[in-house]
Amino acid sequence: MEVCDLYENLKADVYRYARSLAKHEFEADDLVQDAFMKAMNEAKLVDLPVHKQKAWFFRVIKNRMIDISRRERRLVSWEEDLDVAVFPAPSHSIEMTEWLGRLPQSQSDIVFKRYWLGMSSQEIGEQLGIPAATVRYKLQIAIKRLRKLWEDDMK
Repeated sequence: MEVCDLYENLKADVYRYARSLAKHEFEADDLVQDAFMKAMNEAKLVDLPVHKQKAWFFRVIKNRMIDISRRERRLVSWEEDLDVAVFPAPSHSIEMTEWLGRLPQSQSDIVFKRYWLGMSSQEIGEQLGIPAATVRYKLQIAIKRLRKLWEDDMK
């Protein structure tokens, strides 16, 4: 028995399990593909009883899904976290100009480029000659400062 035979014997169960874990069908297909690619490197797998083969595939798929979800959580950038409304947006551009005028020029420029021009931190960093991580950090500081100014005005 080879991996091809193994695939034919187990594909229905393995696909069903992968679809139960994944959000989308294409994700399930990727999980199954990854599992069978890994199975090609496991020569002893074909000698195991069917129930142990299924258990091996299920464990590989589950672990791969865990790895993917951990990676997605890690890859969520600060930009997406900061895109959430921090304070009520001023209704007029004049108000926004006043708010940005209360920040240091460097922070004001970054906030303007990010939220009004829609530039990414990478693009802003290239334009300013600084790393994208520094742009995200300065953006975070600017938003905290704006939040503090807004809270002080609300008192």
